[in-house]
Amino acid sequence: MNPLSTKDGGRRWLTTVGTKPPRTVVAVGDGTTADEAFRLAVSGTGLAWHGDFPGARNLLAAMSRRCGTAAGKPFRDQRNHQARRARILGRLLVPLDPGHVLPLRRGPDVRVACAEVYGPSETASLVSLRELLGVVGAHEWRVQGVEIPALGAKIHPHHGVFSPVRGEYVDLVARTPLPAKELAFDIGTGTGVLAAVLAHRGVGHVVATDNEPRALACARDNFERLGFSGIETLERDLFPPGRAPLVVCNPPWLPARAHTPLERAVYDPGSRMLNAFLDRLPRHITPGGEAWLILSDLAELLGLRTRGELLRAFERSGLEVRGREDVRPKHPKATDPRDPLHEARAREVTSLWRLTTLTARAAPVPD
Repeated sequence: MNPLSTKDGGRRWLTTVGTKPPRTVVAVGDGTTADEAFRLAVSGTGLAWHGDFPGARNLLAAMSRRCGTAAGKPFRDQRNHQARRARILGRLLVPLDPGHVLPLRRGPDVRVACAEVYGPSETASLVSLRELLGVVGAHEWRVQGVEIPALGAKIHPHHGVFSPVRGEYVDLVARTPLPAKELAFDIGTGTGVLAAVLAHRGVGHVVATDNEPRALACARDNFERLGFSGIETLERDLFPPGRAPLVVCNPPWLPARAHTPLERAVYDPGSRMLNAFLDRLPRHITPGGEAWLILSDLAELLGLRTRGELLRAFERSGLEVRGREDVRPKHPKATDPRDPLHEARAREVTSLWRLTTLTARAAPVPD
């Protein structure tokens, strides 16, 4: 194996998750054993692949098997294991020539997928194979879309925007009686799926917010595909100006640190988004209106938050529970005994909490 510079002979480093290039990079190929590759990756060395593409995928799978499993261990240990595994596997690198051309034998055409994520490229680059596979997979989701029965249509997620594959929370929004139809806020819209469901149900004006430009671009694309002209998108941390008789929010469900930008849709350190949403909600809901807070109880089952803590957060914010709709998840992980969180997922319940403001706290409060 020949040592290379961190840019593999001048190649630009590509990443969507902010990882730094390895300080040392060596060339590897079809003659490199999985044990040798794993040992180098564990030491922090980057592995620039120069064999054929299927060989790179096989090596990545072999390295993954050598990472072991954290099944049965506490949740935090599992998260630490996932982070370590991602770092190790992220050190297997592949080259891209100008125009995002993959120069490996039997390699797929990744030009469109990479251009969607990284933009145009006139220089040679180096990228983690694991990330490249994610980029290609995201492009396939974007092209094929995710069927949403409540819409009778598909939602097309973009790279870095959480896909609505867990349809149970969408079904909750589709079936809960609407308190009003003139206006609704969708906070943290992501792909725009919940805003689209509200528009499909006849809400005349929906304001969808998100603090990620990539998510807003994705949502606008979906609204245009679906022909919904009554949905407004705004880049906001949480709320748009004013009040609405219906405010919908599906915040990250687990109070833990996200390791990648995509994980921010699932992990919320210290429940910061959830608590900020609840604290500011009374200023943005009309008297008598409802807020639909969608949460799984997975955090409770994993010992990360108690039901009492959630109910006290409602009370501190001047909110009371008007009702609750529950559903059990149907996604594959809920019934997969190989999933590290299977014991908790098998008991998981997703709830739509119907919240309203207490009369004493309903007066306008400056933001």
